[in-house]
Amino acid sequence: MAAEARSPRARYREQNRAEIKAAALQQLAEGGIQAVALTRIAKDMGLSGPALYRYFAGRDDLLSELIRDAYDEVAQVVGRVGAAPADDARATLHALADAYRGWAVAQPHRYLLIQGTPLPGYAAPPDTLLRARAVLGPFLKVFAAGVPAEALRPVVGEMAAWVRKEEGVADWLAQHTGLAPHDEAAGTALAGTVLVWSQLHGTVSLEVSGQYAGMGHRAQTLLAAQLDTLADSFQL
Repeated sequence: MAAEARSPRARYREQNRAEIKAAALQQLAEGGIQAVALTRIAKDMGLSGPALYRYFAGRDDLLSELIRDAYDEVAQVVGRVGAAPADDARATLHALADAYRGWAVAQPHRYLLIQGTPLPGYAAPPDTLLRARAVLGPFLKVFAAGVPAEALRPVVGEMAAWVRKEEGVADWLAQHTGLAPHDEAAGTALAGTVLVWSQLHGTVSLEVSGQYAGMGHRAQTLLAAQLDTLADSFQL
């Protein structure tokens, strides 16, 4: 298998797949997800339509690869911040959010591919859920040491029940925090992560789609204030 991966034929195939994905990303940047067209990509690359289908089964297959790549890349960006030693949970929270936002602002077409309006009739492959969770994993560790305010107790309770019920969620939590489902901090870690995710998704999505233009404030300033409020609620 290793010999096959190093063969000229395998390298040629991977090169063509990379070129096809690059062309699709260019279309995505120019016209959004609806603009991604295999026939146009094939024409630009000097390939026949049937030849292109030797690399991707169809547009949905190609989109799935682009989605996987985007999630994996942003997970790496956020993960590098999460892996750095840090004693200040609040500062780490801000750094993680800044890394996520920075990636999104630099590549809005890829951000909107994974977080924008779904393409009618397209269903992302199940493995994208694991990739999405990998992006949020470093936030779990931040909130695991938090002490939630009384008003957040219902959310913490629901998250505690969720992790006890769903094995996949328990595995995700354990991977990033070492917590078991019945640990008291499990619900807190999940509650904080879900809440920060809703703020990140809302603020960053509005920013990259241009909704804050002309409103007299910077999205980064707004997000920082939201994070500080959330950090206060968990005594970070």
